[in-house]
Amino acid sequence: MPGSSLVVLLSLQSVAGKVLEKTIEEWMRYKEDCYRWMSSTPRPQGLHCNRTFDMYACWPDGTPGAITSVSCPYYLPWFQKVKHGKVSRRCGLDGQWVMINGTQPWRNSSQCEEDEMEMMKEEMGAKDLLLGFRALYTVGYSLSLMALLSSLLILTMCRKLRCTRNYIHANLFFSFALRGISVIVKDILLEKRWGKQIIEVSDWEILISNKAAIGCRTAQVIMQYCILANHYWFVVEAVYLYKLLISAVFSERNNYTLYLYLGWGTPVLFVVPWMTLKYLKENKECWALNDNMAYWWIIRIPILLASMINLVIFMRILKMILSKLKANQKGFADYKLRLAKATLTLIPLFGIHEVVFIFATDEQTSGILRYLKVFFNLFFSSFQGFLVAVLYCFANKEVKHEIQKRWQIWKMNGTSLLCLQ
Repeated sequence: MPGSSLVVLLSLQSVAGKVLEKTIEEWMRYKEDCYRWMSSTPRPQGLHCNRTFDMYACWPDGTPGAITSVSCPYYLPWFQKVKHGKVSRRCGLDGQWVMINGTQPWRNSSQCEEDEMEMMKEEMGAKDLLLGFRALYTVGYSLSLMALLSSLLILTMCRKLRCTRNYIHANLFFSFALRGISVIVKDILLEKRWGKQIIEVSDWEILISNKAAIGCRTAQVIMQYCILANHYWFVVEAVYLYKLLISAVFSERNNYTLYLYLGWGTPVLFVVPWMTLKYLKENKECWALNDNMAYWWIIRIPILLASMINLVIFMRILKMILSKLKANQKGFADYKLRLAKATLTLIPLFGIHEVVFIFATDEQTSGILRYLKVFFNLFFSSFQGFLVAVLYCFANKEVKHEIQKRWQIWKMNGTSLLCLQ
């Protein structure tokens, strides 16, 4: 998701997952600190309530008939709001901690609880936003995938449409489809991971174990690769168009292989180092949490670079098109102008919003700015594939002519619509 992961692509699901995982890790550390303290501290003589960890707080030995108080545990997500508060338990006259119904420990933790009304408002607001954003990108990716798969079928099955230009379009469509599928799969794995019911302490330990995170980490790596590949196939489109416009006689010989290396090979140069550093230095949860932003910029810099390259090419092509129109060069090929118009429509769409938000990372934004970033990223990322398919395939006169011809043949002969000839 980061695109974006980029992923983008930001999902409120992953944000909630980060908070939950950090809380669990802090709880585990708190428990270990408690057991270490209990084993190293001398025990008192006489009747007393034994020191214990009751899964909530770490308790020292208690005096019979007295109330024992300790600071609010530091693993609470809202600890900064209640760090001066206390949680209390009562030690009975018989040297046993007071229990409720003989099973649950009695304690007063009111000073350690977040304001209930405020918490309910935050939870309801976050839930509404999550549902809204999920509906947004589900509709967007669903429309995009249907349009992209239909476009791929048309471009690959119609022999008269097979040329370098359409091969590049097909690769762009495929990168969009992979990006959408990878984002959806990653979200499903995250929901499955964080949706598990926690009953025993061992469930918590399993949840944050490296073994349990393998699936979502793999999905995270694939998603980052697909997002980068998508950006660099846009670079291929821009480079191809630029070469097409500056060359009076344009030779496509041997260029397609180079385009394949640029579109599918360039992301590997960045994803592999990022994956290696995450494994060695930040091997936590699903690799969505960026403690060291230097590692994250391994992914963000090539995305920014791709956007800047496209923006520069956009300006140069715009200047070229305007000068040719001004000079009224009627010999300029009509299909080149149509292709230029389509690409000039796309470049601002996929470039500007990336440049605007490139420095506003998830960790550096909050409040309204964060929600605006999430909305625009999800909107552009999810619906972009649909717009690309429409502009490069369904609105293309050459494609429409070929489909109309096949439709007429089918009506006359009843043969297949597939463009095999």
